[in-house]
Amino acid sequence: MSSRTEPPNSDDDKSVSPKYLLQRFWHKSRIGRIFKDLGPLRGGIILSIMVIAVLGVYPILGSRLLAVSASPDSPVEIDLTEEISQTSRVSITDLPAYILVDDSLPGITRSADLRTVFPERTRIEVLDYQVNTGDTLFGIADSFGLRPQTILWGNYSILQDNPHSLRPGQTLKILPVDGTYYEWHDGDSLETVATFFGVTVRDLVDWPGNNLAQVSNFDNPPIEPGTWLVVPGGEREFVTWSAPRITRSNPAVAKVAGPGACGSIYDGPIGEGYFIWPTVASYLSGNDYSDYHPGIDIAGGMGNAIYAAASGVVVYAGWNTYGYGYMVVLDHGDGWQTLYAHMSQVNVVCGQAAFQGNVIGGIGSSGNSTGPHLHFEMQSDVYGRVNPFNFVSP
Repeated sequence: MSSRTEPPNSDDDKSVSPKYLLQRFWHKSRIGRIFKDLGPLRGGIILSIMVIAVLGVYPILGSRLLAVSASPDSPVEIDLTEEISQTSRVSITDLPAYILVDDSLPGITRSADLRTVFPERTRIEVLDYQVNTGDTLFGIADSFGLRPQTILWGNYSILQDNPHSLRPGQTLKILPVDGTYYEWHDGDSLETVATFFGVTVRDLVDWPGNNLAQVSNFDNPPIEPGTWLVVPGGEREFVTWSAPRITRSNPAVAKVAGPGACGSIYDGPIGEGYFIWPTVASYLSGNDYSDYHPGIDIAGGMGNAIYAAASGVVVYAGWNTYGYGYMVVLDHGDGWQTLYAHMSQVNVVCGQAAFQGNVIGGIGSSGNSTGPHLHFEMQSDVYGRVNPFNFVSP
């Protein structure tokens, strides 16, 4: 009697094992016959490739099928949502390294900037800012996203429309928007204030920081004298503070400018018709030419040489009370005048002839200045005050 157990003969028998069913299906199926014809080696290789592919593409489905095969009598409800969600997550470490081959080639590029950009939030309050050594009107304005004239208009009592009145330790009012700042006086009306600054009454009322939303009587609003109002978009004329036009035929006109004024009539060299750059450095220290800053501030170290931009006669040499500090003015005899301010020293005297390229002084920080630089102005009988960059270049 053989001890081997024969497999059951009936497909309906409940004791039929999954292994037996798979073996019987394999031997009777066309796929099984094909693999039999291929031989054990080639068939095994092809079968291995198929299994690896199936399990690699569908790892979750493969594991579920194995579970079903192990328990054919127990129905299993397959929900792949959670498993797929978990396995489909990609970590930053799974991404390939970014290699730029040629940035001139067209195509989609991958940004390597992981910073988050936050939107700018509207500010309605007026801030206090303390001036530091080296600050300039243009630099402060740029740091707050404002025009330089807004800094002047918001601080007339301190700066008096003069960028060179900026001094370390001053506390400036920084408006939330471009415009002007106005102190309310007894007898004012919203209409007169708005008209003066070139805006509408609605501009004043609608600005939330002014707290005027409930005002109905615009002619006599309940605003306490001394209250400061932001005037969004408001503008006004600047107060002129720059030095007067000084000529060799009448240098005494500059007596109001300070003790550096000259008093006699002079004669001397005539300009060459063109100008040279007046110092060593070729870049600005902060303040550019504008309606409220009639010159350029050229950077430089303390004591750097200052050169006569063209030949002429000295019509001012010494201290200036307008905030220019030590200053020299040359009249070039051809309708042009040049001005050099904030000097550390003055190397010329009234009436002296100065030829183009001569050293007339040194760069300094005298007068209203926050650091060494040369304030350089050009003025013409024909054009008036001009932007030096239009007539001279480094």
